[in-house]
Amino acid sequence: MRTPLCDAFGIDHPIFAFTPSEHVAAEVSRAGGLGVLGCVRFNDTEELEQTLTWMDENTDGKPYGVDVVMPMKVPDEVKDMDLSTMIPEEHVTFVEQTLQKLGIPPLPEGEGREGVLGWLHSVARSHVDVALQHRPVLIANALGSPPVDVIEQAHAHGVKVAALAGASKHALSHVANGVDIIIAQGYEAGGHTGEVASMVLQPDIVDAVGPDVPVLGAGGIGSGRQIAASLALGSQGVWTGSIWLSTTEYQQLNSHAGWTEAFTSATSSDTRRTRIYTGKPARLLKTKWTDAWDEADAPDALPMPLQNLLVADAHNRINAAGDPEVVSMPVGQVVGRMNEVKPVRQVMAELIADFEETVKRLDGVAGL
Repeated sequence: MRTPLCDAFGIDHPIFAFTPSEHVAAEVSRAGGLGVLGCVRFNDTEELEQTLTWMDENTDGKPYGVDVVMPMKVPDEVKDMDLSTMIPEEHVTFVEQTLQKLGIPPLPEGEGREGVLGWLHSVARSHVDVALQHRPVLIANALGSPPVDVIEQAHAHGVKVAALAGASKHALSHVANGVDIIIAQGYEAGGHTGEVASMVLQPDIVDAVGPDVPVLGAGGIGSGRQIAASLALGSQGVWTGSIWLSTTEYQQLNSHAGWTEAFTSATSSDTRRTRIYTGKPARLLKTKWTDAWDEADAPDALPMPLQNLLVADAHNRINAAGDPEVVSMPVGQVVGRMNEVKPVRQVMAELIADFEETVKRLDGVAGL
């Protein structure tokens, strides 16, 4: 399983793994893929600095990447403004009443955390600044093309830039801005997605950007067969995310029993696309929490980053409660395959073995 991206990044397999867990990212890199650490969870640069130092020291010299959340257009942010004052009281009341109805208790006094500030443009820029003081080989942006000056900053440090795209026109815009790699993220994916499914989207984007721009297929990839399908559609590798939630290493970041029970018992039909997590369309596991936002008396989701600030404390309380019927978790439709918790090394080995078996079977079909 080798493509030009393997040589470009010094990896053995073109499997890129997005994860908020440094332990998962490091283990994927050690196993021959490219672990990509999601930075959005870091509210301060000191914590990110410590985590990337750990990555530098625990990847056996293997390459890794980072992922930020940065809109192309710089929003008007007033650093001294308390953004919580922009959240309507009716939204605050709805969230609190919903938590009470679902039996989710408050956190003990003094526990909890502020909203995830990584959704703010200014904070995402600080994430890039910190990352470039370390040794990532890739910076990916979950919201598409970052501003051109950020791309140029990365290139000046010899770092490639990747951007997610849900349509061909977006991919072409990214390339025009200087993005090196396009992540063609289909509708099936977890987190922020577009409207087009992977089977249609990947060849559309591959054909649009041409042979000189590598494309990673994303969305619905949880087996070697699906990796083979992605390469057959013209992609040079795959961008995976959801499958790493069901690894033992991920448990070091999030050990809430409710999460594990929720996704190991879910089917591929148990997700839905909604704005209630961040304010932009994102695919979540369908639970009583997502159902509550579909009720007639539920308010509309707020724009990013206000929606995340609104529900941040609720997510903390939901996680602490550990009820699998109420969890709020971004995950793709591939969750139906995530019915067992396994070490990262085992997941990687199974992906590679299944890919090789699939290619042999296709060779037989083609009569080669």
